[in-house]
Amino acid sequence: MSTDPAVRAVAALDDEQRARIYAFVRAEHRPVTREQAGAAVGISRKLAAFHLDKLVATGLLRVRDQEAAGEPRVGRRPKVYEPTDVEVRINIPARQHDLLATILLDTVLAGDAPGGAVEAATRVAHRRGVELGAAVRAERRPGRLGAERALHLAAQLLARYGYEPVRPTPTCLRLRNCPFHPLTDRAPELVCAINHAFIAGILDGVEADSLTATLTPPADGGCCVQLTPRR
Repeated sequence: MSTDPAVRAVAALDDEQRARIYAFVRAEHRPVTREQAGAAVGISRKLAAFHLDKLVATGLLRVRDQEAAGEPRVGRRPKVYEPTDVEVRINIPARQHDLLATILLDTVLAGDAPGGAVEAATRVAHRRGVELGAAVRAERRPGRLGAERALHLAAQLLARYGYEPVRPTPTCLRLRNCPFHPLTDRAPELVCAINHAFIAGILDGVEADSLTATLTPPADGGCCVQLTPRR
């Protein structure tokens, strides 16, 4: 079974009764007992407990003992369930609209800047890429990166963001998926410029000086950026 939390959560909600229980718990805005959940969807307490615990296992719900109110309770306190802050979204192929939105929001918050909106957005995108690349370099400590090691590391990093990297030749890294699609279709110059600056920033942050990122739209679609050894 997949270890991806989002996939596990979606699989858990594929069961109709479980999905109804989850919707009920979210709608209540208060901790819910097994008895209440079972009554809400017309199943037994035991079956409700089974589904609730499955939802806890996937991270969609959390469970705790019910707090005492008034007179001390004799025996074990019942379990109560409430939603977590987990947000589940699955895009196939992967999309990074949140990343694009963050870049554009930071651009707006930075105020007017010389060079216009596109140049300002690419500066923010590059800075964001540098931050992410530098964090990975600090974590992995890869040392000096030659072209081959840099291409391998770049492929791993860009895979995290849904670019679906592929090596058509030993000296070229292409990206089969654009995580910002379909927004690219609405403003290709802006989005591609942001995308290019972001990837170039990752290379700078991870100190992959042996590579260069160039805008080269592929004939078969995908991302407009390719990575090759620097000449």
